[in-house]
Amino acid sequence: MTDDKDVLRDVWFGRIPTCFTLYQDEITEREAEPYYLLLPRISYLTLVTDKVKKHFQKVMRQEEVSEIWFEYEGTPLKWHYPIGLLFDLHASNTALPWSITVHFKNFPEKDLLHCHSKDVIEAHFMACIKEADALKHKSQVINEMQKKDHKQLWMGLQNDKFEQFWAINRKLMEYPPEDNGFRYIPFRVYQATTERPFIQKLFRPIASGGQLHTLGDLLRDVCPSAITPEDGEQKTQVMIHGIEPMLETPIQWLSEHMSYPDNFLHISIIPRPTD
Repeated sequence: MTDDKDVLRDVWFGRIPTCFTLYQDEITEREAEPYYLLLPRISYLTLVTDKVKKHFQKVMRQEEVSEIWFEYEGTPLKWHYPIGLLFDLHASNTALPWSITVHFKNFPEKDLLHCHSKDVIEAHFMACIKEADALKHKSQVINEMQKKDHKQLWMGLQNDKFEQFWAINRKLMEYPPEDNGFRYIPFRVYQATTERPFIQKLFRPIASGGQLHTLGDLLRDVCPSAITPEDGEQKTQVMIHGIEPMLETPIQWLSEHMSYPDNFLHISIIPRPTD
């Protein structure tokens, strides 16, 4: 893996200023003040919202409190999607702070998975890492690691410790020099305008002729409408970690440097702002 540590740091320390407000129909004993938090893009909502939960529970009757869930402009926010992906997909062209509504009842069973503890998040996170390594290295790297290494990945993410996480994660980003890249790129493409969860398929970082595949090559293969203008006008934006990468960027480099901690490249296709 090429050592662009500054890029890895910038990705890791990306933050979204967020304002949490309690849903107006929740029953409280006194007025609930909004709560402001800088959310880490690379983490998960249910992993970093203990303070939010405590803040609002203080003004509520305990019998009114059940499972917490979050919503943005009528859309329940999936806790198993990284925070940065949720923002890019639903709110990237809106003014900051990001305004999230907090609910304690009427859990949307059809839209969200339950998350009763951090063990659920850890299990989801590790399942993603294992899937990514199956694509990259036929699971050889993750299977050679010890249980404590798996735990260090999780604790690094949970406690927001860059060095702790990357001491282990860099092994997942390496490959034999003769291969020039991973076996397949772990990626998911999300489209803001469809109900389909995401697009995922096998895609090699190196073409059969030996040249590097780019982000543009990947999108032309899996989601051509994202980069082919309608009537000569480009209607969509391609976002990763809040930026619009150049389509000429090698997909191998993006996978090594712009993947989320779950080792997937989460790519959002969103409508381009019209103003």
